[in-house]
Order: sequence, then C-alpha cells, then structure tokens
Amino acid sequence: MFKAPFSFSGRIRRLEYGFSLIIDYILSFGISYFILYMGSYEWLIFILNIPLYWFIFAQGAKRCHDRGNSGWYQLIPFYVLWMIFADSDFGINQYGKNPKGVGNQSEIDEIGNYL
Repeated sequence: MFKAPFSFSGRIRRLEYGFSLIIDYILSFGISYFILYMGSYEWLIFILNIPLYWFIFAQGAKRCHDRGNSGWYQLIPFYVLWMIFADSDFGINQYGKNPKGVGNQSEIDEIGNYL
C-alpha cells in the first residue's frame, strides 16, 4: 500500500484511496488549525498544503485509472463518490494490472484487446 504516492501513473484500490482521503483531511485540518492558532499567517496554510494537494490529486488519478478513466475525471463534481464505491475494472487495462490481482493472467495486445 502507498507505493509511489506522489506518482500519477498506475492503479490503486478503493481501500488505499479511502485511506488517502482520511490522511489528507486530517493533515490538512491539523496544518490549518496550527497555523490559525499561531496568528494571522493564512497564506502559509496554502503553501504547506501544496504537497497534500499533489498527494490527493495523484491518488485520485490512480483511482480513476483503476476504473479505466483518465485522471481528469476526478474533477467532475461528486465523482469522488463513484471512485470510493465503484469496483475496479476486471483484469489488465491501459493503465496497468489490477491491484487486486483479479484477471491479471490475461494479456492485452497492442490495440487494447484481450488475448
């Protein structure tokens, strides 16, 4: 779990994506609370949250890949609910092997058809 968390390539399962959301929200809230407690440094909240934004967008892109979609799909409103509750594509798709290992024994030829 959490192999290359800042990379935009590959596929991840629902569980890893759910943990990523929880970790992101806890850290973001903690950073924001700490900075606001210190004083009026609101601009610092944005700067310190940049790695968290990168992390959650990368994890979201990998979850979209697991569904067989482009990473840009995560920008669709409420699509995050689909990424949390919908199952992954069976077997290998254009983004890699199924992280569950289900159907990975099949191969895909150059034009994307299963052999």
